[in-house]
Amino acid sequence: MAAARGGRPWWWSSSSSSSSCAPLLLVLLSCLAPPSRAADTVAVGRPLSGGQVLVSKAGKFALGFFQPDNSSQQWYVGIWYNKIPDHTKVWVANRRAPLSDPDTSQLSIASDGNMVLLDRARSPVWSTNVTGIAANSTVAVILDTGNLVLADASNTSAVLWQSFDHFGDTWLPGGKLGRNKRTGEVTRLVAWRSYTDPAPGMFSLELDPGGASQYVMSWNGSRQYWSSGNWTGDMFSSVPEMMASSADPLSLYTFNYVDAENESYFFYDVKGEVVLTRFVVDVTGQIKFMTWVDSAAQWVLFWSEPKAQGDVHSLCGPFGVCADSGQPACSCLRGFHVRRPQQWLQGDHTAGCARSTALQCGGGAQPAERKTKSDRFFTMPDVNLPAGGVSAAGAAASSAHDCELACLANCSCSAYSYNGSCSLWHGDLISLRDMTGAGNGGYRISIRLAASEFSGSGSTKKLIIGVVVAGVVAAVTLAVVVTVLVRRRRRTKALRRVEGSLMAFTYRDLQLVTKNFSEKLGGGAFGSVFKGSLPADGTPVAVKKLEGVRQGEKQFRAEVSTIGTIQHVNLIRLLGFCTEGTRRLLMYEHMPNGSLDRHLFGSSSGHGGVLSWETRYQIALGVARGLDYLHEKCRDCIIHCDIKPENILLNDAFAAKVADFGLAKLMGRDFSRVLTTMRGTVGYLAPEWISGTAITTKADVFSYGMMLFEVISGRRNVGQGQDSADAEGARPTMGMVVQALEGLVDVNAPPIPRSFNVLGDASNYVKFFSALPSG
Repeated sequence: MAAARGGRPWWWSSSSSSSSCAPLLLVLLSCLAPPSRAADTVAVGRPLSGGQVLVSKAGKFALGFFQPDNSSQQWYVGIWYNKIPDHTKVWVANRRAPLSDPDTSQLSIASDGNMVLLDRARSPVWSTNVTGIAANSTVAVILDTGNLVLADASNTSAVLWQSFDHFGDTWLPGGKLGRNKRTGEVTRLVAWRSYTDPAPGMFSLELDPGGASQYVMSWNGSRQYWSSGNWTGDMFSSVPEMMASSADPLSLYTFNYVDAENESYFFYDVKGEVVLTRFVVDVTGQIKFMTWVDSAAQWVLFWSEPKAQGDVHSLCGPFGVCADSGQPACSCLRGFHVRRPQQWLQGDHTAGCARSTALQCGGGAQPAERKTKSDRFFTMPDVNLPAGGVSAAGAAASSAHDCELACLANCSCSAYSYNGSCSLWHGDLISLRDMTGAGNGGYRISIRLAASEFSGSGSTKKLIIGVVVAGVVAAVTLAVVVTVLVRRRRRTKALRRVEGSLMAFTYRDLQLVTKNFSEKLGGGAFGSVFKGSLPADGTPVAVKKLEGVRQGEKQFRAEVSTIGTIQHVNLIRLLGFCTEGTRRLLMYEHMPNGSLDRHLFGSSSGHGGVLSWETRYQIALGVARGLDYLHEKCRDCIIHCDIKPENILLNDAFAAKVADFGLAKLMGRDFSRVLTTMRGTVGYLAPEWISGTAITTKADVFSYGMMLFEVISGRRNVGQGQDSADAEGARPTMGMVVQALEGLVDVNAPPIPRSFNVLGDASNYVKFFSALPSG
C-alpha cells in the first residue's frame, strides 16, 4: 500500500489525458464495500438484518438497526430522517426489548403474515400482532411520510397495520393522535427514558381520558400537569399560537380536530415539501414543535408547552429543586448529589438527586439526645411546596416545634412545613421550586438531613469560646475572606456565562477525578490525556491537559462553549473544562477501546484479533462523516489539521469518533508551532503545509487518504516525499468521500500515475522490474 514512486500518493497525481476521471481516493474507498441495501420493502424471504437499511421511495426516511448510545451494546430497529446529518429518530419498534447483535437479528415477515423482529435465538421480541392475515400475503413498506405499513402484497394501499397508530415520542405530519371510541384504543406520545435510552419514559401526551376535546400531559400516566384547553373550532384554548397559523392564508400548516361517531383525533400536515417538521415529547417533559433549518444544520424550536419548564411535574427529579429564572435550572438540595451525572450533563435531570449521608432516624431517642445524635433539618424559605404533602392533625399541628417532632418520630418522613398548619412529606420530594426573586413570596420547608451534614454541635460553652477566638482572629483574616469572596463571586459569574451543558471544573476537581493525574492514557502535540472517573457514579472520563494555549480566560471560555455545542455521533463529546491561571484542561467522554492505531499496527498493543472488513468500513465511514460535519455542517468551518489513527478513538462497539477536533481552533491559526510539533507525523501532512500556501479543508482530505491506506493495509505507510507542487484540487471533498463509502456515487478508474506510464510499453517491463531493489 505504499505510495507511487516519485514521492506522491496515487490520488495526488493528475493526468491531462484522464482529467475526467475521479481521483483514486474514491476508488480506494470502494475497497471498503458498503453494507448491502434493501429497497423500501421487507417481504417473505427478504428480511432486514445487520447493516441493511430500508429507504423510502424518495429517500426521505430510512428504517434499520441503530444504537442510541454507541458506548452500549443495545440495538433497536427504528425510523429516522435520511436526508439530514443527525439522522433524528422518529419511531422505535422494540423500545422495551433491545437487541444485543444486529447481525444475527432480523426484521421479517412471519409465516402468519405479521411483521416480526427476531433476536439471535430467533425468538420474537416485537410483532405487529394483527389477526386474520392470510399466510405469505403481506409486505412491510417504509413510506415517504415516515410511516411504516404492513400491507397486502398485491395492493399496498390496503394497510393492515401502521406505525402511525403506534407512536413513540414523535408525531409526524399526517398522523392522527386520538382515540377509537369503539375499542377504547388510544394513540399517545411517550417520551424516551433518557436521550440515550428509547425505553418508555415518565412523560406522555394523549387525548383527555375524561372525554373532553383537549390534550393533557401527564407524569407516570396519572399526574396531569398541562392541558391544551378544549377545541374552540379554530384552536385549543390554551394554545393561542394556533390562531396565527389558522388565520394566515400563507401558512404552511393545516390542522383540525375531528370528533366523529367512532373516533376523535387531531391531525396536522405540512403543505408541499418546503419544511421538515416534527412534534415530540422531550425527555424533560415538555412538548416541542421543531422545524429543521438547513442553514443552521439543526432543529429549531418553533413552539413548546408548558412555557415554564418548572411547571413540568418532577422536572428536576427526586430531591432536585427548580429555579425559575428565564431558563430554569435544576440543582440538588443541600445534603444531596446528582444521581446520574452523564444524563445531567445532557440536560436530562429527571433522575434527580441522591442523599449524600444516610439518615440516622433517631425517632426513638429522648428529646435531649435528639439534639446531638438524631437527624436535623435544613430550612429553605420562599419555595413552592412539593407534591405529596400530608396534613398532620392533633398535637403536631399546634406549633412548628411539634411539627418537627412529628417528622422525627417517623423514619419515612423526609421534610415538614409549618405555615399555621403542619404538613409532612414521606419518601422523595418531587417538584420543589425555589421562588426566590419571583415577587410573590412562598413557603418555608424544612428538609431532613443527617446530623453530620451540619457543622459542629458542641455545648454552649464551646460555642462561646469559638466566638471569642473568632473575634480575636477576625481582624487578621478579614482581608483574606474578602479576597476569597470576591474571587468566588467572579468565578460564579463566569460559570453562568458558560453556554450549553458544559460543566466548569476547578483544577482540584480534576485532580480528584483523575487521582492526581496518575493514569496516563496518551499524549500528543497538544498535551497529555489522563483517565478519570466521576465520583458520583464512576462514569469514566478522559481529561486532557493542554500545552501552549495562549488565550485569556474570557476568550478560552468563549471558544470552549462554542466547541461544546458541536455534537455529532462521530465526534468525541466535550463534557467540561477548567481554566485557572495558566492552566487549561478539557474533559471528554472516555473511549474504552482506545485509539485506532493500537488496533491496526502490530501485536504489542495488547488487543487480540484483527479488525474485520466490516469494522474497518464502519470506521472509515464514521471518520469521513465526522470530518464532513466539521467542514460543511458547523456554523464555522473547522479544519482538524491532524487526522491520523492516533486521533481516531473507538467506543465499546468500535464506532469511530474523531478526537481533538477543536484543538486547532483553541490553539489559534498560528500553524507554525503546530507544524513544528507535527514533524513526527509528517506522513499525514498535505504538501501545502510545506509550500506555504493557504490551508483549506483539503488538508484534512489528504490526511484522511493517508490514514485510509493504513486502515486497509493494517501497516504504517512508508515515508513520503514532499517535493511536488500539484494542486490540491484533485482531492474530493469529505462529503464526496461519505457518498462514495455509502455507495451513492459511482467510482470511476483513477488517472494513471505518471510513474506508471512507462508500463504502457511492454518493452519497458524488464527495465522497470530490473530497477527494483532485490528482495
